[in-house]
Amino acid sequence: MVCSESPARSPPPINDNWLCRYSTLLAIRALRSFRPYKGSVMMLTDRLCVKYGAHVHMAEALALLFSAFTHGDFTYIVMERIKGEMIATGWVPRSEDSKSKLLAQLRQMAQEMRQLKPPEGMGIASVDGGSLVDPRFRGAVRRVGPFSTIQDFHRHLREGLEWDSRLDPEAQGLIKQHENNWPLVFTHGDLSSLNVLARGDQIVGIIDWETAGWFPFYWEYTTACQVNPQNSFWIEEIDRLLTPMPEELAMEQLRQKYFGAF
Repeated sequence: MVCSESPARSPPPINDNWLCRYSTLLAIRALRSFRPYKGSVMMLTDRLCVKYGAHVHMAEALALLFSAFTHGDFTYIVMERIKGEMIATGWVPRSEDSKSKLLAQLRQMAQEMRQLKPPEGMGIASVDGGSLVDPRFRGAVRRVGPFSTIQDFHRHLREGLEWDSRLDPEAQGLIKQHENNWPLVFTHGDLSSLNVLARGDQIVGIIDWETAGWFPFYWEYTTACQVNPQNSFWIEEIDRLLTPMPEELAMEQLRQKYFGAF
């Protein structure tokens, strides 16, 4: 089983058979002393790589239907390598025409994700209805949920705080906003320039789907706005690829004021 503090069920393996499983494990054992292992990804060949570790979860594979299995305390996801470069590299000096082409493609991809419909009865959950992960969630527990309703999700984000007339007006307003409903949409959860690969002016892939799942419509926008220092320039581009949601962004910033950043 993959290491997880959540009681949610573990998703089933994908394309798992004894040949795939043991050839992958054997290749890792043979290559790990000299092949690059960046983050949690090891290159097996020029075209194949494997992502594995105690904090890798099967839900990420389900987002793109990779080959995946668990062995011991680790989950292994075998993927085809995409040859491309992060668009964060060289973004600032890139021509405006080139930026516009890439952002238009990314906007179209985001719109296509929005058109996916969650299964009947789905709440805030990973692709298969299981627990969620986001390195920006507060607390020691890495995986949380799933949540039956948006309100349950928001209650978790504000650490269980309920409306009380003794709260200051800002906190009361936050809780009132959290009672709203947004449509659930398929969400990547980290549309950073560090997670988009391109060759020239052509986007060839989006990577790092561990945070993907069914979230309120605004979640893609507010998480994208949480840029890290490596791509601080990206904040200027987000409104060009996602529908601006200033009220929801202000709501999330207010939540962080009271409960800290993720």
